[in-house]
Amino acid sequence: MTGTSDQTDGSGTADVSGNASAGAGRDRLSRWRLVLGGQDADGISTEDGVPVQLSDDDVRRDQALEELYGGGSGQRGGLGSSSPRVARWLGDIRGYFPSSVVQVMQSDAMDRLGLRQLLLEPEMLRTVQPDIGLVSTLVGLGRVIPEESRETARSVVRQVTTELEERLRAKTIQAVSGALNRSVRTRRPRHRDIDWNRTIAANLKHYQPEYRTVVPERLHGHARRSTEIQREIILCIDQSGSMAESVVYSSVFGAVLSSLRSVSTRLVVFDTEVVDLTDDLDDPVDVLFGVQLGGGTDINRALAYCQDQITKPAETILVLISDLYEGGIAEEMLRRAASIVGGGTTMIALLALSDSGHPSFDSRHAAALAGIGVPAFACTPDLFPDMMAAAIERRDVSEWAASQDIPTSHKT
Repeated sequence: MTGTSDQTDGSGTADVSGNASAGAGRDRLSRWRLVLGGQDADGISTEDGVPVQLSDDDVRRDQALEELYGGGSGQRGGLGSSSPRVARWLGDIRGYFPSSVVQVMQSDAMDRLGLRQLLLEPEMLRTVQPDIGLVSTLVGLGRVIPEESRETARSVVRQVTTELEERLRAKTIQAVSGALNRSVRTRRPRHRDIDWNRTIAANLKHYQPEYRTVVPERLHGHARRSTEIQREIILCIDQSGSMAESVVYSSVFGAVLSSLRSVSTRLVVFDTEVVDLTDDLDDPVDVLFGVQLGGGTDINRALAYCQDQITKPAETILVLISDLYEGGIAEEMLRRAASIVGGGTTMIALLALSDSGHPSFDSRHAAALAGIGVPAFACTPDLFPDMMAAAIERRDVSEWAASQDIPTSHKT
């Protein structure tokens, strides 16, 4: 249940026919075709003389390799110093190559594609509109950014994260604080804390026709406990290359949530290792430069760490932000999630926290999580505060998502 497609026949079932060996042969020839390059004129063909045809994904891999290494020995690839095209290329290689290959290609690209110049010259960075895409690119480059360029990169990242925080802070604080206040009910509220809708509904039997009004026997409202920790929130974030934009938004929300005294917020990032960045939460830039995008994925290990941090299950909300392509043992991951939910913790799986549209994700794992009480769906940053409010009030998060026209039912 890893979500990969190269072991299936396209219908989701394994190829067990006699075509398996032929398919393996074609795959081997395709790999040689990618190694040698040269479009369709390099002479590689099957035993029947049919030229090797690359799949759509392999065509994109071929284009990415050509742009970096094409043009002959010692010559630059095809991107020059065009920063928008470089940004797109970096996104492509993270999507089509394993992390070990991506690291090599990024290092080569520093000189061949002008990335070193892009990061060293502030005037060049100013020609590109700083946005979430550029920040995702810089975070993706991570530790291959030259030491002398890191402050330039950090200044760009800080500009964007500051703008995002200003945009999202007020709505997040209002939604979360309001939900916390509403979640604490009392029958002896102060006047300003009376929940009139609940009070009227609970006292309809006391309606006085002659006065055309309800005389409430009991008031319902909200008690305020601003200095007390009321909820514990854990953001558990997948560092795989495809999650770059989600990592950026998560760091901003983590910073905002950590500023609330009534909420305890923890931020955990993972690939095959788990890193707790809670101590850096007050500065999203420090969080982002503590992330190393592009590694493998072990969701089960990350959930095990988060489970150990849960001290008050009924008061805890665990948000797993991942495309659910599990590189570890999927069955263990699902059992771990079931254990967390069974213990009373509210758990949500966000397939993406971004404005980028429909994410790529493992639909089988999304469906399996939904089946054990973990709603799985993508969420835009503008809706994230309302989603957290629903979770804090212990409302059905799946019903909330449906009310926002967010699909949560994933079929294999």
